[in-house]
This record gives sequence, structure tokens and C-alpha cells, in this order.
Amino acid sequence: MARWSIYLDIKNLFVEIYHLLVCMTEETQVSAAKLWLIFAKAHRALSAHVEESVARHGLCLSDFMALEALLHKGPLTVGEIGARVLLASGSMTAAVDRLEKLGLVRRELTEKDRRARVIHLTPRGKRLVEKIFEAHARDLEDLMGVLNSAERGELYTLLKKVGLAAAAAPKHLDVSSMKGRK
Repeated sequence: MARWSIYLDIKNLFVEIYHLLVCMTEETQVSAAKLWLIFAKAHRALSAHVEESVARHGLCLSDFMALEALLHKGPLTVGEIGARVLLASGSMTAAVDRLEKLGLVRRELTEKDRRARVIHLTPRGKRLVEKIFEAHARDLEDLMGVLNSAERGELYTLLKKVGLAAAAAPKHLDVSSMKGRK
């Protein structure tokens, strides 16, 4: 029942987002505060779904994200993994420690920098993360099925635009000067 309620919540949020996009094309003014609220609600609902999807396989989200980064990017240092999955160094170290105890990753010294250790998936870790990632990707496809291909493309473009503008905006200045940038 919880899965369906999450799905319905997310479906309703996507309907709200779609409605906002339609309203914006009709030149209806939607405040930045309203957009932020819809985005935050969508993020919360999506995050709950993602965490539940991963938890069904016995991992927490940070451990899964570390394994997924190693699966798709190859061996990385703890710092590189943390930068890719947006986790602080201490949190990433704790995640790698847990994964190492489970036999899913191993640390190896590197010739380039003897202070750094490179994290590798073990064969067991690779099998597990491939299995989990496949199921997780199916769950996300089911969830995003509320959007057609054109809507996905448009949402991707708009979120990328907002994210890049926010990342580039000086933290102490008014970002209204960023209007119209692509």
C-alpha cells in the first residue's frame, strides 16, 4: 500500500509540474516560490521512492550510490566517489567502510599517490550492484512513466537550465540578472 501511495503522490506532483509548464507556455505568471515548493515536494516524493527501491535490496542510499559510481565510472578514490554522489568525505568513508566489511569493495594503494587508496568493486559487489541497479532503473522507469518522451525531454532541459544557473550564480548576489541565459 505504501508503494502505491508514493506512486500516487509522485504522479500528482508530476501533474502539478506539467500544469505549471502548460501555464508557463500560456504566459501565466508562476512565482519562483511556487516553483520551488513544487520542486521540493517532487524531490521529497522521488527521494522516498528511490530510498525504498534501494532498501528492498538491503542497502542504504549512500552505499548504493557509491557502488553505482564504481560500477559506471570504474575504480575511484573515496574523494572522487564523494564528489560524484554529493556526499561529504566522512560520510563517504563510512559508506566505503560498510561496503568493505560486506566484501563488496576493496581498497588498493595507487602508484600515483601512496597516501590515496583506490576503491574497486569486488566480483561479488559488481554482481550485487548490477542486480540492484537493474531493478532500480525499472522502478524509476515505472515512476517516470507518467511523462511521455517529449515531457521528459522538456523537464530535463528545464531542470538542467535552472541547476546550471543556480550553480553559476554568486551566492551573495541577486540572480535576477541571470534571466534569459541558456
